[in-house]
Amino acid sequence: MGFKKGEILHIPDKIPLKPNEQPTIDVFASVIEPKLTNTLVKKLGKIAPMENYRHIKRVWKKKKKSVGEGEGEGGGDFQLVLILCIAGENGGNELLPDDVAELVNAHQLSPFIAKVHKYAAITKEEWIEQCKLWPTSYHPPTYNIEGITGFNEEDSESVFHFMKMALEMTVVGGQGVVNAAVIVDPSIRQVIASANDQTCQAISASTVNAGVSCLYPWNWTEQDTAAAGNIDCSWHPLRHAALVAIEQASSRDKRLYPAGLEDFEDQATDQVDCTMSKRQKVDFVKDEKVLKAACSNGGSFEGGERPYLCTGYDIFVAWEPCTMCAMALVHQRIRRIFYAFPNPNCGALGSVYRLQGEKSLNHHYAVFRVLLPEEESSKA
Repeated sequence: MGFKKGEILHIPDKIPLKPNEQPTIDVFASVIEPKLTNTLVKKLGKIAPMENYRHIKRVWKKKKKSVGEGEGEGGGDFQLVLILCIAGENGGNELLPDDVAELVNAHQLSPFIAKVHKYAAITKEEWIEQCKLWPTSYHPPTYNIEGITGFNEEDSESVFHFMKMALEMTVVGGQGVVNAAVIVDPSIRQVIASANDQTCQAISASTVNAGVSCLYPWNWTEQDTAAAGNIDCSWHPLRHAALVAIEQASSRDKRLYPAGLEDFEDQATDQVDCTMSKRQKVDFVKDEKVLKAACSNGGSFEGGERPYLCTGYDIFVAWEPCTMCAMALVHQRIRRIFYAFPNPNCGALGSVYRLQGEKSLNHHYAVFRVLLPEEESSKA
């Protein structure tokens, strides 16, 4: 979609690299006889496993005419080349580990140094480039978040609409520019909660956009507390727009599902003693129709089952979230995050860090930057 109408850019969970600039490592390899393949692979799997490099194929069926490592091993136009172990793990590239060296001598192999790619490909283009050096496996993202590979016109218009809504909330009378957040249920395109910063930290600051809490999370330490007391806002250094919106979404749930509140709180308490695998089972809303009915009625839905936090929701923020806000959105099980402006100071979703790519987390969301026409983005 052209920039005149707006553009939605996916922010990948890793810093994009040019396919021909991917980092490599050295390995010891050797041409082998086909009949030895199973025996050698099994033994090397025990004495020299490649746990951190599972994307690399250990055996390569390679054309002889394109190989300079040696001839005569195996028949026909192809030969098998086997990775023995990672080079350099024993103090130097020239040294084979003792148990690998013993295996090499036993089968009269001729080791040589080869280069392979250090990390698994995250795009098909990277994978094609990797296989020119040594074959690797490629697995497209398994989370399959809807919209990650493109938006239809209706979805795009919805994204632009809610982003404009967030930008319009960034200007607060008497307080300058602040960050704003809008939480949306994408299944019914309805706002669940909206809020802006309540840190009131632009009072004595002269920096442009100094009131944006995620841009300057420590500005509150320098502000005029006496003047802050005269400002009509719920002042607190942690009341960033995303956190206030989460709080409002929680209040909404309490209003819509009063009957299930006690059971939900008991469930949350019980989860403290559960294993991680059990906690992850509550990641999804059990009955989406309940939420739709409650939203359409606009009141409480006592017979329904309360959704789990913000599971399945999208959030639109004017500025890229800081680490604190980004982590809070992980805990809330947010589905997608859209932001208009990068955060070069403390951005956790592309500018400084990429929390969405942290494998140790038990939830991952998709992140997008929304580019709006200049006349729209200049409102912030």
